Amino acid sequence: MNGAKQDKYLKEWQIQEASAERMLPVIGSLYRDKNIVTTVYGRSLVHCTAIDILKAHRFARHTLDNELSVSDSWPLLEAISRLDLAPARIDLGKLTFRFCTGGGGVSAEDYVRRELASVNTGVSPILDEPQDIVLYGFGRIGRLLARILIEKAGSGGKFRLKAAVVRKGTADDLLKRASLLRRDSVHGPFNGIITIDEEENAIIANGNMIRIIYADSPESVDYTQYGIHNAILIDNTGKWRDRAGLGKHLMAPGITKVILTAPGKGDIPNVVAGVNDDLITDQEQIFSAASCTTNAIVPVLKALNDRYGVTHGHIETCHSYTNDQNLIDNYHKASRRGRSAPLNMVITETGAAKAVAKVIPDLVGKLTGNAIRVPTPNVSLVILNLELGRPVTGTEINSYLRGMSLDSPLQNQIDYTNSPEVVSSDFVGSRHAGVVDSLATIAEGNHCVLYIWYDNEFGYSCQVVRMVQKMAGLELPALP
Repeated sequence: MNGAKQDKYLKEWQIQEASAERMLPVIGSLYRDKNIVTTVYGRSLVHCTAIDILKAHRFARHTLDNELSVSDSWPLLEAISRLDLAPARIDLGKLTFRFCTGGGGVSAEDYVRRELASVNTGVSPILDEPQDIVLYGFGRIGRLLARILIEKAGSGGKFRLKAAVVRKGTADDLLKRASLLRRDSVHGPFNGIITIDEEENAIIANGNMIRIIYADSPESVDYTQYGIHNAILIDNTGKWRDRAGLGKHLMAPGITKVILTAPGKGDIPNVVAGVNDDLITDQEQIFSAASCTTNAIVPVLKALNDRYGVTHGHIETCHSYTNDQNLIDNYHKASRRGRSAPLNMVITETGAAKAVAKVIPDLVGKLTGNAIRVPTPNVSLVILNLELGRPVTGTEINSYLRGMSLDSPLQNQIDYTNSPEVVSSDFVGSRHAGVVDSLATIAEGNHCVLYIWYDNEFGYSCQVVRMVQKMAGLELPALP
């Protein structure tokens, strides 16, 4: 009997694996040829392995109470591939579930044709011309932005990362920067092939040529001489945070928009993608992507404030150490940050509470905040201690936030876990702004405490790229 069970489990796995392997070329072709991004409950299948596809289907158990089978979704994916579709994001998981539970007795072909009728209008380009992107700075965030932008390049018709601007280093500067893009101690190796073109002083990453431009000031670069026009520039140096400083980038020929990857000062719009990105208009040229912590907590706070009302709260962040701190004790202009980052927990200030109020004006004066730098290189944890407008239970809050993570306008920002074993390293590479740890939720009366994990490097970079997509007009219709 045990032997029969072993054979049964192995056979079932082999069938599922074979179905996932059949999906790979279809998903790739839809993406490259038609700019169709296939997902399973918000999790992209583009550039995935067969195992990744199976895991994405298994994730659907959070909403379906059982696993979604690739054997069920494969016929719908085949049907999708035969349609003449305009660019879109198509959630194969939602389509499959709805077809299996209420398809109305029609074939997969007819069902898909009906559900996707609004985009079954013919293959078309997303933009008249690809959007040029420039990175100003090529540090932790800059290199992760490069990875994501290259991954999303597709056929090249959406946006193209044209250049990274840095200060000249040693004679082997280009080689060293290519090596840093190729290897990362936290995020692992680059998913692809990287070479260099010394004649053009460029890094070639998966066929994308990224010129490395040396400059000491924003206004000194003429980008048009490198074939860069109407570009969105992402300043990830943090050196300039006000309109006067960031406006220097707009003085450089070829740049039309600027994003700061840090909280902006003065009247610069602080944008959290998915929450207040309606602030991104053609009339404004300079934007801030706020901070990683602000991006992690604002979506959850918005969801809670919309449903229950937040009357008062405290934000405590356990944040991984950053380059701003010292490896060993040494002088630092800020209090405590001069002490060894890998050896200490360091109490420091955070502007997250004030930044949240800029994004959600209804919370002005209702939040306080503090931070502790902890000896880990990446992934942070924020604790929300909140008083709500009415009594709640932990089960109610968790159920609500789980639903928001699976099927809501905030599903790209809020993720959810109910594992009793997860720790910080499990969230390296998370593409969400924050992940609700449901088993840590505490609720009593009007009071609740929530724990939210976030990859303060990669998750934040994904939020920045979502801003770029909005600015470039690359927001794809999402179906069903």
